Amino acid sequence: MKKTIVLGASPNADRYSYRAVIALLSKGYEVVPIGIKTGTIEKTPIINGTPDIEKVHTITLYLNPSNQKLYYTYILKLQPQRVIFNPGTYNPELIDLLEKNKIEVIQDCTLIMLSMGTF
Repeated sequence: MKKTIVLGASPNADRYSYRAVIALLSKGYEVVPIGIKTGTIEKTPIINGTPDIEKVHTITLYLNPSNQKLYYTYILKLQPQRVIFNPGTYNPELIDLLEKNKIEVIQDCTLIMLSMGTF
């Protein structure tokens, strides 16, 4: 299955990033939750920082634009095939950077994509 990073993962069960990790895992995806806060999502640990991860297919963003800038270089280094901008994460500066590096940009909701079978 496609390796997916949930960037902005939260240990708070009320957050959409938490729900996305659970939904991705339930569909069989290999998920790497990366967040600022430590904790777990069910039994999956949230990783802090910018770990080296190979063969990333998708990064799904749950960070507001002001917090994304810290990750620009990291995202480009990982060379994902695509980046999903979930509601509230739209960032024209990052979108332009991704497109210049030939990384597909998707503005959608990961949870809806999973439920519709379009992920």
